[in-house]
Amino acid sequence: MVRLGRTDIEISPVGLGCMQFAGTGYVARWMVRPIDQESATSVVRAALGGGVTWFDTAEMYGNGRSEEMLASALKACGVAPGEVTVATKWVPLGRTAASITRTIGDRLRHLGGFPVDLHQIHMPTGSLSSLPAQLKAMALLLKAGRIRSVGVSNFSARQLELAHRVLAAEGVTLASNQVRISLLHRDVERDGVLDTARRLGVTLIAYSPLEGGLLTGRFHDDPALARSAPVMRRFFGRRELSAQGLARTRPLIEELRAIGKAYGASVSQVAVNWVITRYGDTVVAIPGASKPRQAAEAAGAMGFRLTEAEIGRLNALSLP
Repeated sequence: MVRLGRTDIEISPVGLGCMQFAGTGYVARWMVRPIDQESATSVVRAALGGGVTWFDTAEMYGNGRSEEMLASALKACGVAPGEVTVATKWVPLGRTAASITRTIGDRLRHLGGFPVDLHQIHMPTGSLSSLPAQLKAMALLLKAGRIRSVGVSNFSARQLELAHRVLAAEGVTLASNQVRISLLHRDVERDGVLDTARRLGVTLIAYSPLEGGLLTGRFHDDPALARSAPVMRRFFGRRELSAQGLARTRPLIEELRAIGKAYGASVSQVAVNWVITRYGDTVVAIPGASKPRQAAEAAGAMGFRLTEAEIGRLNALSLP
């Protein structure tokens, strides 16, 4: 277990990302494969069985549908409110900071009795209000006891500094910043986000730790699978999924596979373990899963610890 920022909340190093619970009628379907309630329950059960203690969803994932499916799945698994950690997000697009307080009731209603342990500003742009105004609204919710902690998502180092400063003035700690981190996306090491998070005691929540499935090795084993990937995955990953892109990352996949053999682990488990081991307690990961097998596999990434030598080899092979 690791501490979420400087809060009193403890979470497993690997959580479960829940975008795939958004349903078929929303934009998320262009990015991930949506699943039904029965499948979602099976996925959550497998994650819980593997030691996962927290789940990350968002208002934007189906306008509350993901939150509802997560809550239903947890209840079906016999989990009571307060027994796991639930994180969600407010979407700022075209809205003012006032909607943060207006919509918290919707978040709690969709979560069906599960508390909002971590409420995050989904992105630093798109709001009609300033970032300080949004952060102060989050602080008001925390002081009112409606949420347990405040986080942000996709914030730069400068924005992270600002968020920390504004919340500190309100007597509130900034718990987290959710950003993209994987073996193939290591911008936090160069753009100041990692150093700033460490200095401020902010947890980085790594989304897309498997780069949309690229770091499972399945596209390398069968390049034809790229044609059936979700539309947005094919569009944004067209270079990575091309013959040249797959050839470029094949040595990394082969090294992940070789290291995995020593631990009885899969390619994806080693890739996720790199994320939660390389950066220490500063970074936790939220791989998604559309099948119970994938959720169990992701949770299994917590079952071993890579050596410095293994991390070094993967570092060298994954640099741009």
